Amino acid sequence: DVQLVESGGGSVQAGGSLRLSCTVSGFEIYNTEMGWYRQVPGKECELVSIKSGRGEIRYSDSVKGRFTISQDNAKNTLDLQMNDLKPEDTALYYCAGLKTWGSYDNNPGPGNGCGAGLGNWYFGYWGHGTQVTVS
Repeated sequence: DVQLVESGGGSVQAGGSLRLSCTVSGFEIYNTEMGWYRQVPGKECELVSIKSGRGEIRYSDSVKGRFTISQDNAKNTLDLQMNDLKPEDTALYYCAGLKTWGSYDNNPGPGNGCGAGLGNWYFGYWGHGTQVTVS
C-alpha cells in the first residue's frame, strides 16, 4: 500500500524553525514529482514547494529564501526545512507525491484547490497533513 505520513509539525514562536518530514512507502520518490502544500481554513490551498522528478525545485514567493525542500533517497523521505517562521505560515501542511497523468478531477487531494494548476497531471497520493502554528 502507498502511504505518505507527515511529521514534524508543532507550535513555534515567530522567527523560529521547524523541519517537516514526509515518509513515503509504496513508491520511490527520487524520480517523481513531490510537493508540499499548505491550507488555512477558509482559504485556497497554497503550493509551498515542488520538486520535479529531475530535481528541479520551485517555491512559492511567500516562502522563498526561508524554506528548503530536500529529499533523502535512502530513507525515501521528503523534508521541508522552515526557517524564520511567521504567523502567516500557520497552516495544515500536506505532502503530496507521484506524478500521475490525467485530469485534476481525479486528484485525491484534500480539496480547496490543493493540487490544482499542474496542467495535465496531478499528485496521485497525499498525506493527512501536519499542523504548523506560529505565534
